[in-house]
Amino acid sequence: MRLFRRKQQGPSSGTAVSRPEKASAQSARPSGRGADRDDHDWRSYDLIAEEYARTQAAAHAAPAKDLVELLQIQRGARVLDVGTGTGVTARATGERAGPEGLVVGIDPSVPMLARAVSAAGGPRYVAAAAIDLPFRDASFDDVTATFVITLFQRYDTALFDIFRVLKPGARMGITTWGANDSRDEFRDTWRSVAEEFAEPSILRDAIARAIPWEERFADHSVLKQTLHDAGLRDIWVETRDYRFEMSREDWLTGRETSALGRFLRQMLGDELWSVFSKRVRDVFAERFPPRINDFREVILAVGHKA
Repeated sequence: MRLFRRKQQGPSSGTAVSRPEKASAQSARPSGRGADRDDHDWRSYDLIAEEYARTQAAAHAAPAKDLVELLQIQRGARVLDVGTGTGVTARATGERAGPEGLVVGIDPSVPMLARAVSAAGGPRYVAAAAIDLPFRDASFDDVTATFVITLFQRYDTALFDIFRVLKPGARMGITTWGANDSRDEFRDTWRSVAEEFAEPSILRDAIARAIPWEERFADHSVLKQTLHDAGLRDIWVETRDYRFEMSREDWLTGRETSALGRFLRQMLGDELWSVFSKRVRDVFAERFPPRINDFREVILAVGHKA
């Protein structure tokens, strides 16, 4: 059976995951930074793919493995991984589906996909957004979407198209960061230094534009209801805690790949970004040891298409 379909002509009914419209004048950029960053939308992951793969992939690996176990993916299954990034979940899925299966990871960021390809492991990768997927109806037995539903500008439209490419009875698995994950001593300290360089209201607006549904889907009951409204049934939702040990420097580098880090880097420009980077590292060196234990709360949800 052919997997891909001919794309519809005309504009899509939604926006891409990591390539939304240009930032507004509210975040106008000062002069003096590199031309590539100056021309890039800060919400894109394109310029931080290498750092992201090095510092964030490990934080996604354990939840991805657990989600794949909950989905009970069968050997030979066709599986779609939405927002695959550097391919962490796709590779975990490929281990379950086996060489006779087909795992396809999609992401709009080509540099992130390049990292996924370089890690090998068997999955195929396609540059695409979660809205207007380039696949035929009922093409997949399972779908995974790890830490991506909060990024959709229109999550209802994205879920509609994801369900379109699932077979009847196919299973879907989603992860989001939990409500207790957004604030802790590490993140509060980093945020306090960021607020020395930008007004809190500006930072809140940046998060709202990059991760519009962060608060909504940090509530497991709201996530479950949203998935039910989209057509998922027999939904199982649970919250798990994960611990990640890393160097202080890797934690800070990882934070710089976050939406807020990317926003600050573009807003401040090279010179002020260097000042901020040194300041936050000095503060962390005063307060925290060289190695950090970071605890993260994750919501896992699985169900099947009605």
